[in-house]
Amino acid sequence: MSFSSYVEQLRSEGQAKFPSNANTAEFARELDSQDPIRHLRDEFILPTKASLKKKALDGTLPDGSKLNGINGHANGTSAASSTDDANVSSTGIYFCGNSLGPQPKALRRYLNAQLETWGSIGVGGHFQNLETSPLACWQDLAEDCAIKSAAIVGAKPEEVVIMNTLTANLHLLMASFYRPTEKRHKIILEWRPFPSDYGRINKNDIRPVWEGTNKSNKYAIESQIQWHNLDPSKSMITIQPDANFYISTDLILRTIDEHADETALILLPGIQYYSGQLFDIERITAHAQSKGIVVGWDLAHAAGNVELRLHDWNVDFAAWCTYKYQNAGPGSIAGAFVHERHGAVERGEYPEGKATYRPRLSGWYGGDKSVRFNMDNKFLPTAGAGGYQVSNPSAIDLASLLAALSVFEKTDMATLRSKSLVLTAYAELLLDGIIADSLSGGDGEEQALRVITPRDPSERGTQLSVLLRDGLLDKVSASLTEEGILCDKRKPGVIRVAPVPMYCTFDDVWRFMNALRKALA
Repeated sequence: MSFSSYVEQLRSEGQAKFPSNANTAEFARELDSQDPIRHLRDEFILPTKASLKKKALDGTLPDGSKLNGINGHANGTSAASSTDDANVSSTGIYFCGNSLGPQPKALRRYLNAQLETWGSIGVGGHFQNLETSPLACWQDLAEDCAIKSAAIVGAKPEEVVIMNTLTANLHLLMASFYRPTEKRHKIILEWRPFPSDYGRINKNDIRPVWEGTNKSNKYAIESQIQWHNLDPSKSMITIQPDANFYISTDLILRTIDEHADETALILLPGIQYYSGQLFDIERITAHAQSKGIVVGWDLAHAAGNVELRLHDWNVDFAAWCTYKYQNAGPGSIAGAFVHERHGAVERGEYPEGKATYRPRLSGWYGGDKSVRFNMDNKFLPTAGAGGYQVSNPSAIDLASLLAALSVFEKTDMATLRSKSLVLTAYAELLLDGIIADSLSGGDGEEQALRVITPRDPSERGTQLSVLLRDGLLDKVSASLTEEGILCDKRKPGVIRVAPVPMYCTFDDVWRFMNALRKALA
């Protein structure tokens, strides 16, 4: 069966029918040969077994290029492709893009362009771009990033703004959209379970100690409630998962119904970072809005991972980081979405007439470019999400994001999602094999692992969260690292495996599973 057939099965039937020889290197490499975007892997610098052991800087990168020169190649790449057979054994397996994406090879070109512009024309870089540069002038960089990010989140370009970092953007957006009244003051969010006893991972009576969602979100929401002189214990409604770490859409809708008359805002993750569950954004948004509730989404683990249609789904606002699936670098500048109906600006006669727009915490960089440098005291916001900016964004950060977005311009989210569906289903199949083999051993021990991410492909992105038996996490993580494999671990017992379609292969998945078997032995 062909690669495209598996895509069709997963999209239409929710499962793929892999053949009996699926757990072989030959089968994995046959899928790789049919992958329509396999060339995108060569757009990234991936760690190797050797580079993961590096203890000091030596001026080189894992692809063989030198940081003090281009090494004979216009884009800074080495002469050998990372997918050449000779390099497969030494190339690391990078399944950690849900935490930090790898470095795009285009990054140095974009950063060098930024440095040359700054060094050559100084402050003039705000309004002038040099010929052959991949960058617009600094005044237009954020808008350029927004335009190129719109398709990733399913928005109109004017509904996207690139600014700040994720939590800062959540605060700014909540300042505008969380408007509590005496009657409506509650915020609905989710908390992930942090079980107190992982000793028997296949028990059904796990007793959770409820702690944190994405903690930065919990802190942000709690502080917003306190900022309005409200009590979080009365104004914060948490949705708790079941013993299998799952939060059903029906549970979310029931919670909304139960608190609808008192709720001002619902703020949920598009994908739950611990379990990897993808929420039904469209259905939840529509239901909450039908009750008069404003709806926001934290898309840290969804943007660049799954197909989104924020405009069509009528989402009020959303925010995301760009260092995970968008590969813009550690701590990179973040993005935000504001639906066009909330970004409208009714202009009066400037400067005397008063503009009408949605209240927000304003800053000079949110001002319309036509009057931004007038330096008067009449604030006229940019129409759309850009009017929610407050400060001059870092041109270095924007250059890094543009380098990463240049890879997205070589494909589209539908294509990335199609490969992701097959990659993740293949990983699940091989994990099921490991689980079955461990149960058939007959040694009386509890099973070594289980997958806590939903089995329905429509309820997950590219991440599979694997819950290990108590005491295995450090041993397994150390063994994987020794094999040149990076995946994220979350104590006390979860490894988050993310075969990202832009740069991961089916052979990576097959090799990872062999290494996992060895680690569990």
